[in-house]
Amino acid sequence: MTAYWISLYREVRDDAKLAAYAELAGPALTGAGGTFIARGFPEQVYEAGQDMRSVLIEFESVEAARAAHDSPAYQEALAALGDGAVRDLRIVPGV
Repeated sequence: MTAYWISLYREVRDDAKLAAYAELAGPALTGAGGTFIARGFPEQVYEAGQDMRSVLIEFESVEAARAAHDSPAYQEALAALGDGAVRDLRIVPGV
């Protein structure tokens, strides 16, 4: 079953750390089978929506998304990010 990796950037604390993370994370996640579906700031928010950077990545399964997160390449990206951002990251199964 398809799964979706959803990242919401609640706060960016260090643009340089975020850029270093992005340079490593993109190749790590696509190399692990992820396909970027959407990324950026919302064009419109409703209800309790917040104007924050969002990233949506599709994987073939929850297991593949977990493996991507736990991979050495992505862990290197996380180390580069460090405390550069406060994020809400979740993996959600598709329907």
